[in-house]
Amino acid sequence: MRRLAAIGAAGDAGEVAVPVADSTDCAQDRSPSPWRLTDVCAVWETGVFLFAADWEGASSGVVARKRLNEAERLSSVQEAELERLEAARPRWPGSGERGPVLRMARLQPPLWVHAAFLLCFLGLGGAIQIPMDPSIQNELSQPPTITKQSVKDHIVDPRDNILIECEAKGNPAPSFHWTRNSRFFNVAKDPRVSMRRRSGTLVIDFRSGGRPEEYEGEYQCFARNKFGTALSNRIRLQVSKSPLWPKESLDPVVVQEGAPLTLQCNPPPGLPSPVIFWMSSSMEPITQDKRVSQGHNGDLYFSNVMVQDMQTDYSCNARFHFTHTIQQKNPFTLKVLTNHPYNDSSLRNHPDMYSARGVAERTPSFMYPQGTASSQMVLRGTDLLLECIASGVPTPDIAWYKKGGDLPSDKAKFENFNKALRITNVSEEDSGEYFCLASNKMGSIRHTISVRVKAAPYWLDEPKNLILAPGEDGRLVCRASGNPKPTVQWMVNGEPLQSAPPNPNREVAGDTIIFRDTQISSRAVYQCNTSNEHGYLLANAFVSVLDVPPRMLSPRNQLIRVILYNRTRLDCPFFGSPIPTLRWFKNGQGSNLDGGNYHVYENGSLEIKMIRKEDQGIYTCVATNILGKAENQVRLEVKDPTRIYRMPEDQVTKRGTTVQLECRVKHDPSLKLTVSWLKDDEPLYIGNRMKKEDDSLTIFGVAERDQGSYTCFASTELDQDLAKAYLTVLGRPDRPRDLELTDLAERSVRLTWIPGDDNNSPITDYVVQFEEDQFQPGVWHDHSKFPGSVNSAVLQLSPYVNYQFRVIAINEVGSSHPSLPSERYRTSGAPPESNPSDVRGEGTRKNNMEITWTPMNATSAFGPNLRYIVKWRRRETRETWNNVTVWGSRHVVGQTPVYVPYEIRVQAENDFGKGPEPDTVIGYSGEDYPRAAPTDVKIRVLNSTAISLQWNRVYSDTVQGQLREYRAYYWRESSLLKNLWVSQKRQQASFPGDRLRGVVSRLFPYSNYKLEMVVVNGRGDGPRSETKEFTTPEGVPSAPRRFRVRQPNLEIINLEWDHPEHPNGILIGYSLRYVAFNGTKVGKQIVENFSPNQTKFTVQRADPVSRYRFTLSARTQVGSGEAVTEESPAPPNEAYTNNQADIATQGWFIGLMCAIALLVLILLIVCFIKRSRGGKYPVREKKDVPLGPEDPKEEDGSFDYSDEDNKPLQGSQTSLDGTIKQQESDDSLVDYGEGGEGQFNEDGSFIGQYTVKKDKEETEGNESSEATSPVNAIYSLA
Repeated sequence: MRRLAAIGAAGDAGEVAVPVADSTDCAQDRSPSPWRLTDVCAVWETGVFLFAADWEGASSGVVARKRLNEAERLSSVQEAELERLEAARPRWPGSGERGPVLRMARLQPPLWVHAAFLLCFLGLGGAIQIPMDPSIQNELSQPPTITKQSVKDHIVDPRDNILIECEAKGNPAPSFHWTRNSRFFNVAKDPRVSMRRRSGTLVIDFRSGGRPEEYEGEYQCFARNKFGTALSNRIRLQVSKSPLWPKESLDPVVVQEGAPLTLQCNPPPGLPSPVIFWMSSSMEPITQDKRVSQGHNGDLYFSNVMVQDMQTDYSCNARFHFTHTIQQKNPFTLKVLTNHPYNDSSLRNHPDMYSARGVAERTPSFMYPQGTASSQMVLRGTDLLLECIASGVPTPDIAWYKKGGDLPSDKAKFENFNKALRITNVSEEDSGEYFCLASNKMGSIRHTISVRVKAAPYWLDEPKNLILAPGEDGRLVCRASGNPKPTVQWMVNGEPLQSAPPNPNREVAGDTIIFRDTQISSRAVYQCNTSNEHGYLLANAFVSVLDVPPRMLSPRNQLIRVILYNRTRLDCPFFGSPIPTLRWFKNGQGSNLDGGNYHVYENGSLEIKMIRKEDQGIYTCVATNILGKAENQVRLEVKDPTRIYRMPEDQVTKRGTTVQLECRVKHDPSLKLTVSWLKDDEPLYIGNRMKKEDDSLTIFGVAERDQGSYTCFASTELDQDLAKAYLTVLGRPDRPRDLELTDLAERSVRLTWIPGDDNNSPITDYVVQFEEDQFQPGVWHDHSKFPGSVNSAVLQLSPYVNYQFRVIAINEVGSSHPSLPSERYRTSGAPPESNPSDVRGEGTRKNNMEITWTPMNATSAFGPNLRYIVKWRRRETRETWNNVTVWGSRHVVGQTPVYVPYEIRVQAENDFGKGPEPDTVIGYSGEDYPRAAPTDVKIRVLNSTAISLQWNRVYSDTVQGQLREYRAYYWRESSLLKNLWVSQKRQQASFPGDRLRGVVSRLFPYSNYKLEMVVVNGRGDGPRSETKEFTTPEGVPSAPRRFRVRQPNLEIINLEWDHPEHPNGILIGYSLRYVAFNGTKVGKQIVENFSPNQTKFTVQRADPVSRYRFTLSARTQVGSGEAVTEESPAPPNEAYTNNQADIATQGWFIGLMCAIALLVLILLIVCFIKRSRGGKYPVREKKDVPLGPEDPKEEDGSFDYSDEDNKPLQGSQTSLDGTIKQQESDDSLVDYGEGGEGQFNEDGSFIGQYTVKKDKEETEGNESSEATSPVNAIYSLA
């Protein structure tokens, strides 16, 4: 007994992996049978084929037991492998797992993987496809399979060409023919009909005329090759129809107000049925509600007619799908008879609208369906639509129920204002009795609908293609259900099975065909047709028998790279019939690999349980069957794992700081490492505030949005590792929310709030603020402060304030945004409990007094119309009080005597009463200018810069106000020195009003001054006193200006200065004191006196090392004035100083200048000679040889001559390393020197060396080989 198999796997730790296959593909429901059938299915899970076996019987005990044991082993391997794969299943970022986990690269599977995956089903009789490998495709035969066909009910647009699809595949490629109405359809005879190339699709072309209706009928496609014939469904072709609406004249519909009405649509029959909707003749949609709505049949139902229904007409419209046209029926016009002729729109919102309009109320009755019961049949899998439309006044409500159970909530939905119940995807359990209940306040009525669910045939077990090896057993199962129960008919190659030639290897048992010991001649296509009165199902399934030698399906000599210590599998997918046996070898060794660290699975995969370094090498798999053998090699490389050895750590930081998260990784150096970062399991965007390096992530200026988990994700092509850390950012708290006012009282209220998120820093305080809308709307004031542990507080309130509150949370980082304001709360009013503060009375003119005060705020007003009662009277006169009511904050009293005291009172008052009795404040009326000046002013000179004053007090009645001060005005009239300009700007000195003497200082010595005195009050200055004159005596001068110390050489020091800015008398000379010092050593002080006209002095240095400190002052008869001090500069280097002293007179300097002049002259001569000859003179060999370290330009004296400024010669080329490549030259350098090496190049030109090199032999004392070129002459001169 031989079986066909295609076995393959992929290593779970290698570079190749394919998506997981749906395990439901392997779920096959098979009826018990006395015959054996092996079902093999491979489910791809992380790169491993898992096999399942289903054995349902055996024809012989020994073989059955053997196969059964094999099946049990396969099943146990499958279960163990599933458990292992689930435990080792990679967890990708975002899966909620932490810590480093190895990952497997998921790549698009190669072609051979698809082939192996598909061929593993060969033992099932499932939907099998030949491998996509072209070499296998060309060799393996396959009966036809229908791949594409038109729908069973095929409706076409009459304006387009007709297309009936039929496509199939097979090897060899199938041919096609059609039947129409069960008779052969000759495509070649009809010029309008053609068949697409390499396809069975029919194209009927009407561009040259013809009627599509002529081609209506039932079509069926046959696809045939030498191995069998496949059939399509019977395709019913129909042409879409959109007939015109019949012409009709509609009379106005007369109806009593409140009566029910049905406007019938009766659309023309179309194919498919048109979509119905109602509009007015002006194309405005009809508004629908529970009173007026369209039924499923297209009619428009009025549960009760109202007068406003006459305001429009009603037209039924039908939209046809294929032609995209809309046909409109002639409109209906309504005439409503009413007991209330006036259409008063105000009655529409009346609570009892119908009674108000004189419409009699009545119980509901059904408009559709009629009567109290009806029945409805629906097919399984379609939608069930139940409809109940009722009339009544008021408009009834509709409710739906199911007898003996609840409505299926997952499938039921209400439509058309609850008038329709739709149940989607109906099944048998949805059959039963449903009833709708229509009710209004007058009563209710019920209609019962009996629902019967029938079913067209549907598959329980659809036959699948069966591919077997010679001698293999198999079966085709065609199992369907329906209501009524469908019948099953088998066909082979499109012919009834009963009329087919007998086949001893085939047995039909109802819905199953059993094949035993199949041979090549058993290939055919079988059709199963199951049908009942509601429809049919047609399925094709072929039986193919293959005999194929072993064939490797994977690429040859694959490279598999795996991670050290991992478990891995090496794949060797192969194909062959009968099933080949597979063996593994390593590095060409003769022993088969199995056992120990190796395990070979039934599918041929070699598992290495734990990869070690010594497992690296070349592995060979060999597949063998009776037809031959095939082999393949896999090279295994072992790589070190990727590990994060320094992981990021959890951190807590404040907003605005800088944070660094470390992530240091070790990996195999032959693999490319990629390090990326995730935030909250999503890829992290590296903005301008972040810096990603190889081993760290730095975040600058941390913000609240940076808080979260950060994952360092290190990966190579083979594996990966990850590590997480959580960054906590301390931020300002979120604003409190949901403010609520409770416990409302006259003078208090309780404010409650919900704290916002503290953003990782505990809330320490809450600040409650308030705003009132009378005095300062929109301005918020602090009310009170509470600890951060509370979220409710009682607030003390003031009368007659319309409060609105908000709360601000505070933590160590800062303050939150204010909460949204609370609702407003106004307290009741009361008389003021206080009076305005800061009451004053002051005159702004000599005959008035302005009374001012600080107005009271909203929390102290206590009531509306806050105003102030202002009272005043002259002090100590006992006259009656004058009073006035003021709404502002000032009042001016006019016609007052000059500077008279007044008693003032200001009292607050509102509409609830007056405030407490106010305090009395003393104010004064306005002041006038003083009338008298100080008398008997006496001056005494104290020194050269100060005088003392003394005067008599003025009488108080002449002050005419409050005496503020006595003031002296003085100015410098002239200086006693001739020709000295002075400023005559007036200056002043003030003295308190209770004093009669004072001192004026900071005067200039040796000057003439004048002085006057006045009395000053709040209004200003009074008249001036008699002018007094005085003279200040001589004083000491100020410091000399611009004192300069110069040191031209080490022998002398020159001093210069200017006269003092303020001589303050007659200068009699200057005093100079100087002393030499050297570090801590100080010499003897020397004093020099000079005449007043001398401003220069030269000091002879005692030694060139010491420095000098000079102090200079000017003198008058009074004494020396302010001194100025300077030091000589530090002594420079002696040789440098001597050179600088008189460099132009030095002999060496003169010789140097002569040598330079001679050198310049020689250079000019050389340039003139070169230009006159027009030559190009390469300075090195023509080969591009840069200067080496053994011949530097500057160290050995060699010189490459070029044009001015050492620029390259014209025609030369500068190389990248800085050397100059000379072009070929016809000129020779023999005329210019004899010492350079020379040779002829290939074109005959002469290459000479224009410069002289000193090689190693020269430096060691060998004879010089310098040429006598002009340049060498220059060097010799130098």
